[in-house]
Amino acid sequence: MPLSPAQKQIADSEHRFRVLISGRRFGKTHLAIREMCKVASKPDQKIFYIAPSYRMSKGIVWDQLKKKLRDLNWAKKINESDLSIRLVNGSSISLKGADNEDSLRGVGLDFVVLDEFADISQKAWGEVIRPTLSDTGGGALFCGTPKGIGNWSYDLYQQANIDPKNWKSFQFTTIQGQQVPEEEIVQARNDLDDRTYRQEYEASFETYSGQVYFNYGPQTIYHEKIITPKTIYIGMDFNISPMSACIATRTEQGIIVFDEIVIYGSNTDEMVKEIRHRYPNNQIIIYPDSASRQRKTSAGGRTDLSILVNAGFQCLTRPTNPAIRDRINAVNSSLKSANGKQKLWIAPNCKNVIKSLSRQIYKEGSNQPATDGLEHMADALGYMVEYIYPIRRNSINNNKTTTWSMRTN
Repeated sequence: MPLSPAQKQIADSEHRFRVLISGRRFGKTHLAIREMCKVASKPDQKIFYIAPSYRMSKGIVWDQLKKKLRDLNWAKKINESDLSIRLVNGSSISLKGADNEDSLRGVGLDFVVLDEFADISQKAWGEVIRPTLSDTGGGALFCGTPKGIGNWSYDLYQQANIDPKNWKSFQFTTIQGQQVPEEEIVQARNDLDDRTYRQEYEASFETYSGQVYFNYGPQTIYHEKIITPKTIYIGMDFNISPMSACIATRTEQGIIVFDEIVIYGSNTDEMVKEIRHRYPNNQIIIYPDSASRQRKTSAGGRTDLSILVNAGFQCLTRPTNPAIRDRINAVNSSLKSANGKQKLWIAPNCKNVIKSLSRQIYKEGSNQPATDGLEHMADALGYMVEYIYPIRRNSINNNKTTTWSMRTN
């Protein structure tokens, strides 16, 4: 499996624990498969590939891993139900999710890959995964993009300074992985704000403190008159108190939020009535919390999503909610990209949206927004903005982004 010069530096390292911090599309999956195959070439080795969730683990590496092992004629038995492959030499490679810690216990591992490890809990590594390497003397490869100095991944990256005998850390930009053309990097600078670009493409550990939506400013406020459009776009967060919705129009320039609904001690039925009262003759497109497919805030066993659909609204959402940081990055990038382009404005009457954007801060010492009540309207806005202007993580290998929508006849 050919490697770029940057990937080769990591592969040639003989350190027991290797930490790779890289920009998006560096080629982490290619490197991880190569390293798992290298260990698996020895007889009777037990290897785990662990992502933050089981579903993510399957989506990232399963098809590529199967193809590689079949091409090598190494695969003896492929188990699709538990995502494991038994090799002809007695070694095995299994895919796991860190969200199911019990599946990681009670085994002795010779090698483990932790992909997107910044999104895996420090407890899962220290109390569950690390002990599986003790009796075998096994090694680990940590791969991921940085999530800020407040995240435990930064501390792990620094471990090479504390224990250089066993630990080695690497930091490479997207372009150094030689998987992404330069014009795509230029496009990313146009799409993203400065801090997000540095983090996602230059693998920079950014300091997350203070204002979450740091690109909010006077230029965000839209002072021109807005004529209610025929089609209305709504971002919606389902929280019983309050239920929050931000209402927008779309132009060639971007999204303009011109109204909002905040209802305390409410449910989805009441939200539907309020929307229909305000906009009885408009086409309504809603970008709801994806949990609405299971969540029930009304009586009768109906889900929040089914209530919206039965009301005649078109609903667009992903199979699962995007990561919080992806929603935040999408909003910040829409407020102002790295090249100064703006795609999101807020009308001055939307006081709750403005309050959320201007006042929400990070929890001290972390990259998680404070849960102080400001997050509900910010989430509603984020679901809509991220769906319309997503942070394009997988544009190079043309992986399909699965979306989910429902329409009524």
